[in-house]
Amino acid sequence: MKNCRPNDGVNCGRRDNSKGWVGSIHQKKKNMKRLGGGGLSLEAFANMKSNRNQYNPALIKKKREFYKNAKCISKYKKSLKQLNQQNDQSRPIRLKEDRAENWNFCAPGNNEVGGSSSYTRKNKSRGSQSLMKVYEKKREEEEEARREREAVVKAKNEEREKAMARRKTEKEKMLKRTSKGQPVMKYRIQHILDTLQGSSRS
Repeated sequence: MKNCRPNDGVNCGRRDNSKGWVGSIHQKKKNMKRLGGGGLSLEAFANMKSNRNQYNPALIKKKREFYKNAKCISKYKKSLKQLNQQNDQSRPIRLKEDRAENWNFCAPGNNEVGGSSSYTRKNKSRGSQSLMKVYEKKREEEEEARREREAVVKAKNEEREKAMARRKTEKEKMLKRTSKGQPVMKYRIQHILDTLQGSSRS
């Protein structure tokens, strides 16, 4: 095999260069197809960047926002127009009602022109008096409820202070020692008896 010559027509362990070249081209085409085609040349890329009529996401987004705002403004204007129309339709009805009320107040059958107005004044005064009574009653109820709340809070605070003082005195008694450094058993036994009595009561 060492003396093998390429002219003898025998493949001396070398691969066929033509087949390898065809295989590489096929693999390259396959990769380009998988990746979505070949890349752009520098000239084509520069032309695309310089051309403003091509796809631009920022401009599309701005256009969408502009159209959206225009739709909102048109809807707002339509609603305002409808409200104005409703107000214009309701105005003549109100004027008719006001005229009818004025005619009733100044009707020729009434002996006194201001009779109806005095009647309305009396009704207003009675209504204001009843409102004042309701307000005073409600205010008194609120004051009473506030006083009750303050009394409850005060009682709780006093009870808490008494409990804290009692615990403090008990702690001081339990910490007392004799001259030899031993705890005073008298207070400890009293504490045990108190706890037993409290548990038996509960």
